[in-house]
Amino acid sequence: MANVEQYRQLVQTLLLEYSNIKANNEEVEAEAIFDVERDRYQVVHVGWSNKRRVYGCILHVDIKDGKIWIHHDGTEGGIANELVEQGVPKHDIVLAFHSPFKRQFTEFAVG
Repeated sequence: MANVEQYRQLVQTLLLEYSNIKANNEEVEAEAIFDVERDRYQVVHVGWSNKRRVYGCILHVDIKDGKIWIHHDGTEGGIANELVEQGVPKHDIVLAFHSPFKRQFTEFAVG
């Protein structure tokens, strides 16, 4: 699968861009977490704000069976749209945050 390596590079590039966006609070960092062996990728916010712990997943993307599975997308514009703009066909993107039943009603892959 020649596309899988391209998808890895694209996902890593996009997630690194998101991790470089500075939060309003300088004590909160965006961290890119890559498990390239298992094709699992995340961006999380980590830090402190107003004496409260901040930790949360912003993006969680896996690559399985030659498709990009988006498990969580906390971005404003949607990483699926960015992937399409970069040339990834919609049939190779699974919106895994939707139930399997609901996916059939999207323009993206069911699974």
